[in-house]
Amino acid sequence: MTTRTSLTRAEVLVEQVEADIRQRGLKPDDWITNKEELRIGSGMARATVNEAVRLLQDRGMVVPKPGPGGGLFVASQHPIVRLGRTLLRVEDSPSSIADAIEMREELEGLVMAQAAANRTETDIDDLREHGRSIVDATGDAELFIHRNWALHRRIAAIGQNQVLRSTYLGLLEYVDSRSVAASREDTHDDASYFAHRIRLHLDLIDAVASGDEATAREAAARHSHRG
Repeated sequence: MTTRTSLTRAEVLVEQVEADIRQRGLKPDDWITNKEELRIGSGMARATVNEAVRLLQDRGMVVPKPGPGGGLFVASQHPIVRLGRTLLRVEDSPSSIADAIEMREELEGLVMAQAAANRTETDIDDLREHGRSIVDATGDAELFIHRNWALHRRIAAIGQNQVLRSTYLGLLEYVDSRSVAASREDTHDDASYFAHRIRLHLDLIDAVASGDEATAREAAARHSHRG
Protein backbone atom coordinates (compact mmCIF):
# COMPACT_ATOMS: atom_id res chain seq x y z
CA MET A 1 0.00 0.00 0.00
CA THR A 2 1.38 3.43 -1.00
CA THR A 3 1.03 6.15 1.64
CA ARG A 4 1.52 9.90 1.48
CA THR A 5 4.69 11.11 3.17
CA SER A 6 2.71 13.80 5.03
CA LEU A 7 0.82 11.20 7.08
CA THR A 8 1.88 10.39 10.63
CA ARG A 9 2.48 6.75 11.56
CA ALA A 10 -0.86 6.71 13.38
CA GLU A 11 -2.63 8.02 10.28
CA VAL A 12 -0.93 5.37 8.14
CA LEU A 13 -2.25 2.74 10.53
CA VAL A 14 -5.73 4.27 10.35
CA GLU A 15 -5.68 3.95 6.55
CA GLN A 16 -4.58 0.33 6.85
CA VAL A 17 -7.42 -0.50 9.24
CA GLU A 18 -9.97 1.28 7.03
CA ALA A 19 -8.66 -0.65 4.01
CA ASP A 20 -8.89 -3.90 5.97
CA ILE A 21 -12.54 -3.20 6.82
CA ARG A 22 -13.33 -2.59 3.14
CA GLN A 23 -11.37 -5.56 1.82
CA ARG A 24 -12.95 -7.99 4.30
CA GLY A 25 -16.40 -6.56 3.67
CA LEU A 26 -16.99 -6.06 7.40
CA LYS A 27 -20.35 -4.76 8.59
CA PRO A 28 -21.36 -2.77 11.70
CA ASP A 29 -20.63 -4.74 14.92
CA ASP A 30 -18.20 -7.12 13.14
CA TRP A 31 -14.93 -7.79 14.96
CA ILE A 32 -11.88 -6.25 13.26
CA THR A 33 -8.88 -6.94 15.49
CA ASN A 34 -7.55 -5.99 18.92
CA LYS A 35 -4.83 -3.56 19.92
CA GLU A 36 -2.22 -6.23 20.58
CA GLU A 37 -2.71 -7.91 17.21
CA LEU A 38 -2.65 -4.46 15.60
CA ARG A 39 0.62 -3.64 17.35
CA ILE A 40 2.29 -6.91 16.40
CA GLY A 41 0.98 -6.90 12.82
CA SER A 42 1.99 -3.31 12.16
CA GLY A 43 5.25 -3.32 14.12
CA MET A 44 4.30 0.07 15.54
CA ALA A 45 4.65 1.27 19.12
CA ARG A 46 1.78 0.89 21.59
CA ALA A 47 1.40 4.69 21.79
CA THR A 48 1.03 4.85 17.99
CA VAL A 49 -1.61 2.13 18.05
CA ASN A 50 -3.52 3.96 20.79
CA GLU A 51 -3.42 7.17 18.77
CA ALA A 52 -4.65 5.34 15.65
CA VAL A 53 -7.55 3.85 17.62
CA ARG A 54 -8.46 7.32 18.90
CA LEU A 55 -8.50 8.67 15.34
CA LEU A 56 -10.65 5.75 14.19
CA GLN A 57 -13.10 6.44 17.02
CA ASP A 58 -13.19 10.16 16.19
CA ARG A 59 -14.06 9.30 12.60
CA GLY A 60 -16.83 6.99 13.74
CA MET A 61 -15.17 3.92 12.22
CA VAL A 62 -14.61 1.66 15.23
CA VAL A 63 -15.92 0.92 18.72
CA PRO A 64 -13.48 -0.58 21.27
CA LYS A 65 -14.97 -3.22 23.56
CA PRO A 66 -13.08 -4.54 26.63
CA GLY A 67 -12.96 -8.01 28.14
CA PRO A 68 -12.77 -11.54 26.70
CA GLY A 69 -13.76 -11.54 23.05
CA GLY A 70 -13.32 -7.78 22.98
CA GLY A 71 -11.23 -5.63 20.69
CA LEU A 72 -12.10 -3.24 17.90
CA PHE A 73 -15.49 -3.59 16.21
CA VAL A 74 -16.94 -1.82 13.19
CA ALA A 75 -19.09 1.07 14.41
CA SER A 76 -22.69 1.54 13.42
CA GLN A 77 -22.02 4.65 11.40
CA HIS A 78 -23.74 7.25 9.33
CA PRO A 79 -22.39 7.91 5.84
CA ILE A 80 -19.87 10.72 5.53
CA VAL A 81 -19.76 13.69 3.18
CA ARG A 82 -16.46 15.54 2.94
CA LEU A 83 -16.44 19.34 3.05
CA GLY A 84 -12.82 20.23 2.49
CA ARG A 85 -11.28 18.63 5.57
CA THR A 86 -14.49 18.60 7.55
CA LEU A 87 -16.13 15.16 7.71
CA LEU A 88 -19.90 15.55 7.87
CA ARG A 89 -21.93 12.53 9.04
CA VAL A 90 -25.39 12.56 7.50
CA GLU A 91 -28.64 10.64 7.76
CA ASP A 92 -29.56 10.54 4.07
CA SER A 93 -27.69 9.29 1.04
CA PRO A 94 -24.36 11.12 0.91
CA SER A 95 -24.82 11.65 -2.82
CA SER A 96 -28.03 13.63 -2.18
CA ILE A 97 -26.28 15.78 0.41
CA ALA A 98 -23.32 16.31 -1.92
CA ASP A 99 -25.73 17.35 -4.70
CA ALA A 100 -27.38 19.90 -2.39
CA ILE A 101 -23.99 21.29 -1.38
CA GLU A 102 -22.95 21.58 -5.03
CA MET A 103 -26.18 23.41 -5.94
CA ARG A 104 -25.78 25.76 -2.99
CA GLU A 105 -22.23 26.60 -4.03
CA GLU A 106 -23.41 27.28 -7.60
CA LEU A 107 -25.79 29.88 -6.16
CA GLU A 108 -23.20 31.38 -3.80
CA GLY A 109 -21.98 34.00 -6.26
CA LEU A 110 -25.52 35.25 -6.94
CA VAL A 111 -26.32 35.37 -3.23
CA MET A 112 -23.12 37.29 -2.51
CA ALA A 113 -23.75 39.76 -5.34
CA GLN A 114 -27.27 40.40 -4.06
CA ALA A 115 -25.96 40.96 -0.54
CA ALA A 116 -23.30 43.40 -1.73
CA ALA A 117 -25.88 45.35 -3.70
CA ASN A 118 -28.39 45.61 -0.85
CA ARG A 119 -26.41 45.61 2.41
CA THR A 120 -26.97 48.24 5.08
CA GLU A 121 -24.71 49.32 7.92
CA THR A 122 -26.77 47.15 10.27
CA ASP A 123 -26.21 44.16 7.98
CA ILE A 124 -22.46 44.77 7.98
CA ASP A 125 -22.36 45.03 11.77
CA ASP A 126 -24.27 41.75 12.07
CA LEU A 127 -21.93 40.04 9.60
CA ARG A 128 -18.88 41.25 11.55
CA GLU A 129 -20.37 39.71 14.69
CA HIS A 130 -20.88 36.41 12.87
CA GLY A 131 -17.25 36.59 11.76
CA ARG A 132 -16.10 36.95 15.37
CA SER A 133 -18.23 33.97 16.38
CA ILE A 134 -16.57 31.84 13.68
CA VAL A 135 -13.11 32.80 14.94
CA ASP A 136 -14.20 31.89 18.49
CA ALA A 137 -15.28 28.43 17.26
CA THR A 138 -11.78 27.47 16.07
CA GLY A 139 -10.91 23.96 17.26
CA ASP A 140 -14.52 22.77 17.53
CA ALA A 141 -15.53 21.29 14.17
CA GLU A 142 -19.21 20.97 15.08
CA LEU A 143 -19.55 24.55 16.30
CA PHE A 144 -17.31 25.86 13.50
CA ILE A 145 -19.46 24.53 10.67
CA HIS A 146 -22.77 25.60 12.24
CA ARG A 147 -21.48 29.12 12.80
CA ASN A 148 -20.31 29.17 9.18
CA TRP A 149 -23.80 28.20 8.08
CA ALA A 150 -25.27 30.91 10.32
CA LEU A 151 -23.10 33.46 8.51
CA HIS A 152 -24.31 32.20 5.11
CA ARG A 153 -27.93 32.42 6.26
CA ARG A 154 -27.40 36.01 7.34
CA ILE A 155 -25.76 36.92 4.03
CA ALA A 156 -28.63 35.32 2.09
CA ALA A 157 -31.18 37.26 4.14
CA ILE A 158 -29.81 40.56 2.78
CA GLY A 159 -30.70 39.89 -0.87
CA GLN A 160 -33.95 41.12 -2.39
CA ASN A 161 -34.48 38.23 -4.84
CA GLN A 162 -36.96 36.13 -2.90
CA VAL A 163 -36.77 33.09 -5.19
CA LEU A 164 -32.98 33.00 -4.95
CA ARG A 165 -33.05 33.51 -1.19
CA SER A 166 -35.63 30.81 -0.50
CA THR A 167 -33.91 28.31 -2.82
CA TYR A 168 -30.49 28.92 -1.29
CA LEU A 169 -31.75 28.76 2.29
CA GLY A 170 -33.78 25.64 1.47
CA LEU A 171 -30.65 23.86 0.25
CA LEU A 172 -28.71 24.92 3.33
CA GLU A 173 -31.53 23.78 5.61
CA TYR A 174 -31.67 20.42 3.79
CA VAL A 175 -27.99 19.79 4.52
CA ASP A 176 -28.17 21.11 8.08
CA SER A 177 -31.27 19.14 9.07
CA ARG A 178 -29.78 15.87 7.83
CA SER A 179 -26.36 16.35 9.41
CA VAL A 180 -25.65 14.20 12.44
CA ALA A 181 -22.17 15.36 13.41
CA ALA A 182 -19.06 17.06 12.07
CA SER A 183 -15.42 16.28 12.75
CA ARG A 184 -12.10 17.40 11.32
CA GLU A 185 -9.76 15.25 9.29
CA ASP A 186 -6.45 15.18 11.17
CA THR A 187 -3.57 16.34 8.97
CA HIS A 188 -0.12 17.79 9.56
CA ASP A 189 -1.27 21.26 8.44
CA ASP A 190 -4.64 21.20 10.19
CA ALA A 191 -4.15 24.55 11.96
CA SER A 192 -3.09 26.43 8.84
CA TYR A 193 -5.90 24.90 6.78
CA PHE A 194 -8.61 26.01 9.19
CA ALA A 195 -7.01 29.43 9.56
CA HIS A 196 -7.34 29.62 5.77
CA ARG A 197 -11.05 28.71 5.96
CA ILE A 198 -11.61 31.39 8.59
CA ARG A 199 -9.89 33.95 6.37
CA LEU A 200 -12.14 33.00 3.44
CA HIS A 201 -15.25 33.59 5.54
CA LEU A 202 -13.97 36.92 6.79
CA ASP A 203 -13.27 37.79 3.15
CA LEU A 204 -16.93 37.07 2.35
CA ILE A 205 -17.92 39.64 4.96
CA ASP A 206 -15.45 42.22 3.60
CA ALA A 207 -16.73 41.61 0.07
CA VAL A 208 -20.35 42.22 1.06
CA ALA A 209 -19.31 45.33 3.00
CA SER A 210 -17.49 46.64 -0.08
CA GLY A 211 -20.78 46.94 -1.95
CA ASP A 212 -19.07 45.74 -5.13
CA GLU A 213 -20.87 42.83 -6.83
CA ALA A 214 -17.83 41.63 -8.78
CA THR A 215 -15.74 41.52 -5.60
CA ALA A 216 -18.52 39.57 -3.88
CA ARG A 217 -18.65 36.99 -6.67
CA GLU A 218 -14.87 36.56 -6.56
CA ALA A 219 -14.97 35.98 -2.80
CA ALA A 220 -17.69 33.34 -3.30
CA ALA A 221 -15.55 31.54 -5.90
CA ARG A 222 -12.56 31.43 -3.53
CA HIS A 223 -14.77 30.10 -0.75
CA SER A 224 -15.99 27.06 -2.72
CA HIS A 225 -15.01 23.69 -1.17
CA ARG A 226 -14.39 22.38 -4.67
CA GLY A 227 -11.61 24.94 -5.14
